Amino acid sequence: MLTLASKLKRDDGVRGPRASNPASDSTRRVSVRDKLLVKEVAELEANLPCTCKVNFPDPNKLHYFQLTVIPDEGYYQGGKFQFETEVPDAYNMVPPKVKCLTRIWHPNITETGEICLSLLREHSIDGTGWAPTRTLKDVVWGLNSLFTDLLNFDDPLNIEAAEHHLRDK
Repeated sequence: MLTLASKLKRDDGVRGPRASNPASDSTRRVSVRDKLLVKEVAELEANLPCTCKVNFPDPNKLHYFQLTVIPDEGYYQGGKFQFETEVPDAYNMVPPKVKCLTRIWHPNITETGEICLSLLREHSIDGTGWAPTRTLKDVVWGLNSLFTDLLNFDDPLNIEAAEHHLRDK
């Protein structure tokens, strides 16, 4: 993570305030997404829940990371659940794409890894969907909460899992 942040600082220092050739400036341009991610990853790492771990397979690509959630309470206590997160180029106007890599029997996660979490919805009827003011920290805390207080049996994505829970906890 530090390599991209230091690269951004180094590139800004080399170019100076708009004094360079415009052609070479465009080849070095850093996307708005990447600038946001440098700040958000630092904030995320400082405020990570104790039940979560973040792994960046490539420290120069902050737009792709893996999250491990190990719940310490509730039905899924002691389990280990892997998520993959990819942040699109249009971030922060659109939410990150998240998929659960661990096969799980959960009312809000399908067996193929799709996730029902309102803040990951681009358009939400109840107003709790994605907004440009949300951050990666919100996404990680939301995914962590799927195993505790956001566990929703009333409006499930995996109907069979929810019905199974109602029949036999």
